[in-house]
Amino acid sequence: MKDVAQLLRSKADQKVYSVAPSASVFDAVTLMAQKNLGALMVLDGEKFVGVVSERDCARKMVLEDRSPRETPVSEIMSSPVQYVGPGHTNEECMALMTEKRLRHLPVIDNGKLVGLVSIGDLVKDIISEQGFIIEQLEHYIKGVKG
Repeated sequence: MKDVAQLLRSKADQKVYSVAPSASVFDAVTLMAQKNLGALMVLDGEKFVGVVSERDCARKMVLEDRSPRETPVSEIMSSPVQYVGPGHTNEECMALMTEKRLRHLPVIDNGKLVGLVSIGDLVKDIISEQGFIIEQLEHYIKGVKG
């Protein structure tokens, strides 16, 4: 299995989108919609302080009848947040995401946010790896029979 560093290098879009804790929820949701994202990292300068997701917006804004233009992200973001390092395996990430019911895992290296792994990234990688294994087994079987 790959580690997180290898997975991040293989992603087509390695950019991590973020907002400041003082940004309005409206601005955060607008950015998520523009970029087709389910979550944004919350950075106070260079310091990673939390995650704001569509789920946070739905549950903490709509259900509490808050104004998205007046509510800062800091009031609804998830913090502290589970995260992984570049050396964690995809399998470890999948186990953590399953256990904690997460869809996004920030990747922190030496205290700095260096990437983001989503459940979709992990599933895509697992499917790719399984396809490669099947192809290798097919070649092996054809070689043995031939």
